[in-house]
Amino acid sequence: MAYKVITNCPVCSKTLKITKLQCSHCHTTIENEFELSKLASLSKDQLHFVEVFLTCRGNIKEVEKELGISYPTVRGKLTDIISSLGYEQKKKNEVDEKKIVTMLENGEISPEEAIKLLKEE
Repeated sequence: MAYKVITNCPVCSKTLKITKLQCSHCHTTIENEFELSKLASLSKDQLHFVEVFLTCRGNIKEVEKELGISYPTVRGKLTDIISSLGYEQKKKNEVDEKKIVTMLENGEISPEEAIKLLKEE
């Protein structure tokens, strides 16, 4: 039975390293220090959200419908995942305002959601 890889030490909570790989067919074993992908550090809920986001092809309205959550909640979850992956969040600027207006024009967000997003900036 295979278990999901744990990424943090259950004793001290520091990041674990993979040091051994084994082929289940021929039993070849390789020992070294291997890195986990950044995605491996995400929680189960975060990974589920990423899967939904990808299957919806990044369409936030579709993610809202699929998960039954609001646009600001989707944005919040995305921000949290971006931070968890170690990326800096870009400073908000006029490009974001243009994006919000475009989303409003395309019917991807409601006027109320657009107002709320613009006030956040």
